Amino acid sequence: MSRVEADQPRRRVARRRVIYIPGYDPVPPRKYRERYRREAAKQAALSGYRIEMGKARGDARFGWHVSARIEGAAVETQVEVAYWADIVRDSMDQGVLATYGQLARTAWAYIGSGALFRLMRLRKGPVIAALYPVVLLLLELLLALGLGYAAAWGFMVATDWALTQVEGAQGGSIVRAAFAVLVLLPAVAWLVLRGFKRRDAFYEWYLMHDYAFSARYGGAFPAEQEVRMAEVGDRIAGALQGGADEVLVVGHSSGAYIAVSILADLIRAGRVPADGPCLSLLTLGHVVPMVSFLPQAGRLRADLAYLAVREELSWVDVSAPGDGCAFALCDPVAVSGMAAEGKRWPLVISAAYTQTLRPETWAALRWRLFELHFQYLNAFDNLSGREDEYDYFRVTAGPLTLWDRFGARAPSASRIERPVNRHTDQVVRAKA
Repeated sequence: MSRVEADQPRRRVARRRVIYIPGYDPVPPRKYRERYRREAAKQAALSGYRIEMGKARGDARFGWHVSARIEGAAVETQVEVAYWADIVRDSMDQGVLATYGQLARTAWAYIGSGALFRLMRLRKGPVIAALYPVVLLLLELLLALGLGYAAAWGFMVATDWALTQVEGAQGGSIVRAAFAVLVLLPAVAWLVLRGFKRRDAFYEWYLMHDYAFSARYGGAFPAEQEVRMAEVGDRIAGALQGGADEVLVVGHSSGAYIAVSILADLIRAGRVPADGPCLSLLTLGHVVPMVSFLPQAGRLRADLAYLAVREELSWVDVSAPGDGCAFALCDPVAVSGMAAEGKRWPLVISAAYTQTLRPETWAALRWRLFELHFQYLNAFDNLSGREDEYDYFRVTAGPLTLWDRFGARAPSASRIERPVNRHTDQVVRAKA
């Protein structure tokens, strides 16, 4: 019963496996567990259902167990976080000069390939979010150089004055000037930039590492990430053999395109059993075009095209125009130029923050851009109670499969489907 058909009888879920794939995030899995615990309790109180968390069972790594009674049914869910925070941390372990080198290379990757200008045709928010760290880092560089120059100038003035107070002292102005310009100025500038990096008050250094990671190989996955993706694929394949009623893969932010490629690999390899659990993919706040629009992202483009027509899974994409860090309501397959005859997925729907959050909640969150990007994983305090309304905890711990919950819902009328990607070549990954 893995095949998804519109007229297929609704299948109730008593046991579910959830594999959550985070975006580019250096935090450990326990942070996601704590968020789930906190927000599930809020949503349960708001929506009138019961949800309890406990330790992970069986062979699950980096996860937790959920026991819930939602919509009158008892459901047991095992949640596992796909771990790649160590890869993220390693990629962020860059010095000041290396980060500015990343800035130059990343800017060229997007500008030189034409990707930046085409991304602007979709949503301005994520493009501004991409330009924001570049602009801020350049401003910080100018400030650091200005402070370095001020220190050098102050040194020259102070030493000139000191020498005038000493009878018979030699000026040595060339030596002092060389020291001020070649040593003092860059040393002060470096210390200022190092302070900015350590503080990272506006996440500009973190974001720079994020975009640099995606653009490092022109949209191709780094080797270490391919290895980790294969490991996550093995975990999903094991879950499909584990007796669950649904295996739900959740890809958030950058995790969305990672999930696409992992599932494409699994289906191509014949590792999704025809008589197994329902296989579902939920992508949240995706940033797929930031990678699929790059020239060397042929692997991802091929995976998008392949997954969009498959019957072995259901795929629902949720985003919200209020999330300025995501390509909200942009069909990731279509805008990447990968829509073909027979396209089935994804179903693009909106979390509609302005409707699903109370006005005071929306007002408090509106300028907290990072928290808005994570709101998909949080409680919503203005839900109407409709079965097909987006509620992360009903999706992950409720008694309906992803398709049964959203399959009858019309796609968002304001979705963007026009293909604007310049690079449309595809590269199918060779089997290991």
